[in-house]
Amino acid sequence: MLDPVDLQLLAALQRDSTLTAQDLGGMLHMSASQAGRRRQRLEAEGYIAGYRAHVSPEKLGLSVQAFIQIVMATHTAQNAKDFIRLTHTKAEIVGAWTLTGDADYLLRVYCADLAALNDLVQQVLLPHPAVSRVQSQIVMERVKPDAPLPV
Repeated sequence: MLDPVDLQLLAALQRDSTLTAQDLGGMLHMSASQAGRRRQRLEAEGYIAGYRAHVSPEKLGLSVQAFIQIVMATHTAQNAKDFIRLTHTKAEIVGAWTLTGDADYLLRVYCADLAALNDLVQQVLLPHPAVSRVQSQIVMERVKPDAPLPV
C-alpha cells in the first residue's frame, strides 16, 4: 500500500528523476536516508519501473512524428508474433500498442522526413504478410507533452 508520502515521492520523481535523496528528503520533510530507503522500496516493489532521459527528436534530425494504425490480414497467433517481432526490429517504431476497434495495432514512429516515413510504410509495413491495411496520421503539432501519471 502506498501512503501519501510515497505518492508525493512518486510525483516528484516523475517531474525530475534526477532528484537526490537529499533533495527528496527536503521536499518530503524527512532525512535523506529515509527518503532514499523509500525510493529503494518503491523501485524494488516495481512502482518505479526505471529512469530515462527525454531526448529531443528534432535535435536528432527526426522531424516527422506519426501514428500508424495497422489492420491485420488474419488474426492468428503466428501473424501477431511475426508482426510484434517486426516492431522490435525497426528503430523508427518507438511505441506499439494492441487496440480494440477497427485497427489491431497503433504504432508511434519518428522519421527523419516524409520520404523516410513513406519508405517505412511502403517498404516495410505494407509488404509484411500479416498486414492488411495501414493508415497513418502525421503529427502537426504536439499540444501536450507526455505527462506524469496522476498519483
